[in-house]
Amino acid sequence: MGIEFLSKKNQIMNYQLEKTGYKLSVLGLAVILLWIGAFKFTPTEANAIEPLVRHHFIMGVLYEVFSLQAVSNLIGAIEIITALGLIASFWNRKIGFLAGMFTMITFIFTLSFLFTTPDIWRIKDGVIVTDFFILKDLPALGIGIMVMGKCKRKRDDGK
Repeated sequence: MGIEFLSKKNQIMNYQLEKTGYKLSVLGLAVILLWIGAFKFTPTEANAIEPLVRHHFIMGVLYEVFSLQAVSNLIGAIEIITALGLIASFWNRKIGFLAGMFTMITFIFTLSFLFTTPDIWRIKDGVIVTDFFILKDLPALGIGIMVMGKCKRKRDDGK
């Protein structure tokens, strides 16, 4: 009975650690998206993202339709909506699934800047480097996939 109790206690602790890590990851990403999304409404950020967006084979056409600031505002609004959806995912699996999908799409696009932006890769001191702020999008993409999977599993399980 003692070993079974310890085993059950260990399972509960593992579950709580996993649950806490998941929630912290999702909330952390939501805070980042809210913050960066809000910053997109400033001229500073609109100018900063312009070279990335303009050279993208899909997103670059936005500048033919909208102004520099309007494109940045659109991206910021998508980031804020995605962040709010990630937060809502704790209570609503349908919104969570959509937020996970928006997260995936957002970070697939931003990671693709590594391949569409001229001169983003450089050699410094013999090491190939890039604008490392984009690399944070790789774990963010993973979080989006986790949210989608968790919300889909809950839906499939009927919870």
